[in-house]
Amino acid sequence: MSRLGSVQQKVACLFVTQVKEEPSAKRERQPFKVLATETINPKALDADIYSAIPTEKVDGTCCYITTHKGQPYLWARLDRKPNKQAEKRFKRFVHSAGDSKGFTWNIEDDFKPVPECWIPTKEIEYCNGKPFPDENGHIPGWVPVEQNSKQYCWHASVVDYEFELALILKNHTEEPGLLEISLVPLSDLSEQTLELIGTSINANPYGLGDKKHPIHFLVPHGTFQIKNAPPLNHDDILSWFDGSKEGKIEGIVWHCADGNLIKLHRHHLGLCWPIVDPHLISQPVVITFSGAKYDYNFEPKTLFHYFSKLGGQRFNSLRDIVSNL
Repeated sequence: MSRLGSVQQKVACLFVTQVKEEPSAKRERQPFKVLATETINPKALDADIYSAIPTEKVDGTCCYITTHKGQPYLWARLDRKPNKQAEKRFKRFVHSAGDSKGFTWNIEDDFKPVPECWIPTKEIEYCNGKPFPDENGHIPGWVPVEQNSKQYCWHASVVDYEFELALILKNHTEEPGLLEISLVPLSDLSEQTLELIGTSINANPYGLGDKKHPIHFLVPHGTFQIKNAPPLNHDDILSWFDGSKEGKIEGIVWHCADGNLIKLHRHHLGLCWPIVDPHLISQPVVITFSGAKYDYNFEPKTLFHYFSKLGGQRFNSLRDIVSNL
């Protein structure tokens, strides 16, 4: 399984970006667009972007696997955010200065409380021994997902702590062009970041499952490497996104040899997402595990139980699985 760079860092855009106001979108949550220029970001050049491995940016929510209570656990993303008073002060400063550089934070008093088990992401900056906010005024971090969690019930649905397993979507190990749903020991995924995708995540851009039978998977970051990536220039990448089958994805994440990650989203090029038929659902998929084969006694009405009954079956698309649950 892929062990490319983990998302514990601020990911730079491939191109230098510019903000374009959208007067017609005043009612929208974000009345402006961040668009790519034709200039490659110096950070990408410093990371040797031309030798990097391009992978599909999967549309979900970021997760992390590390130890908790003496065993590997799934952790959900939870950013520590400023309270109302600090946020107002921060926004006034940014509006006046143009950016957040030079703003003074009081880490003890300016931020909302987080659970005691919260941990910061690995790549954030520290000041006086304490995690320091990023340019948006947030401190990125993680909280462990308990099996019976209501707040993180969709996260919990893809892990089984009794058997220490995760439900993973990946490429089939032997047959190119075939996806595979399989069980992977949580210990094999330790210190990796992953994307949780499915019915109840980000408005379900891949059309997986339905309300009656929600379906979710974990996808380790870097799983879907792009075979025929476009040259690293604005027009070729735009044409690739807009006109190729493999380009029907949310974006690209380049994994650089020095561990840095560089990204590009369709929105940076003025293209829409989600789209009708994304590349991920155009591929056939096989379920390669069976509860009986591995002698697991999964709890009824769980994804693990459902898929254990479908072991060995093939489907034309991930979207076809729901009718068989």
